Amino acid sequence: MKVVLQHVTKKFPSRHKKGEDVIAVNDFTFEIPDGQLIGLLGPSGCGKSTTLNLICGLETPTSGHIFFGEDDVTRLPPENRGVGLVFQNYALYPHLTVRQNILFPLQNLKGDARPSKAEMLKKAEEAARLVQIEQLMDRKPSEMSGGQQQRVAIARALVKMPRVLLLDEPLSNLDARLRLQTREEIRRIQRETGITTIFVTHDQEEAMSISDLIVVMNTGVVHQIGKPQEVYDEPRNLFVAKFLGTPPINVFHGEVRGGVLYIGEDGVLTVKGVKDQKVFVGVRPEGFVLQHAGPLSCALQAVEVMGRDRSVVSTHPAAVSGAIRAIIPSDEELDTKHGAVRFALKPAKVHLFHAESEERIPFEV
Repeated sequence: MKVVLQHVTKKFPSRHKKGEDVIAVNDFTFEIPDGQLIGLLGPSGCGKSTTLNLICGLETPTSGHIFFGEDDVTRLPPENRGVGLVFQNYALYPHLTVRQNILFPLQNLKGDARPSKAEMLKKAEEAARLVQIEQLMDRKPSEMSGGQQQRVAIARALVKMPRVLLLDEPLSNLDARLRLQTREEIRRIQRETGITTIFVTHDQEEAMSISDLIVVMNTGVVHQIGKPQEVYDEPRNLFVAKFLGTPPINVFHGEVRGGVLYIGEDGVLTVKGVKDQKVFVGVRPEGFVLQHAGPLSCALQAVEVMGRDRSVVSTHPAAVSGAIRAIIPSDEELDTKHGAVRFALKPAKVHLFHAESEERIPFEV
């Protein structure tokens, strides 16, 4: 099911009598292709959960329209939209078994839409099998782990085979290893069912790992939409560059003079086609190359062992953040005796941003 948002805006009234309205979603226009998994990504308070609530009908837009396929559902009640919703806190009924929890949405159907009891049981078994909890059908939520409860919540959302599946930070309550396992399961389930799925998260690693497209939001505004790797490699502005990546991108105050990029007094890179100006310089952690006579000189602070890689922590007077993190292979030699480290930079991992607008400035080397 294709989902289209056309100039959708949502304002909430101020708590103060003379205060201005709070704009949670601002002129959001986007087409979600049929059968794809979309990650809505951004920091807390950016408007992603409000966007999800608008799509499912829990909130009504102040202006704009929402379409499911060719159907305008902007004013349609949630129960008539054909959506499945999975919350962060699972929202299972503690006194009901897994089977009863999964059956609950079917039992609430009215008229011709309500299946027979046998059909309901069959659909519940199929949903449980899809999320691999068929052996837990007689248990109650208190007898299961957090990951198992989350699977029950997903099965309950899928049992009606919704037109659109909405996941609101569904992995936040799970530990790191279980989050990894569950997100892989969500991707598998989405591919098997082909249901258009919208996944809300503030965790950029989650969004990038399973989404066909990601939508990066902040303060109610969409900053960039694209394939995860494309958005990572070509961020539209400094906010997107800083939000995506673990460890985060390293940001420096820089200046372009005569086609050369300077960080402090160090001329670090040739940047053709960029006029002389002050800039922000973003360097991905994997964009540093240890080099004995490298152009960028930093003060070494620490070396953190990460197994396959090492994180070299250093400082530079032009760095916007306190510490610079460079990721290098663990088998690469590093001289730590002199308290300094020199780097060359990989051009593809360096981004320039306008000092005022913070929009990305393209360049050639």
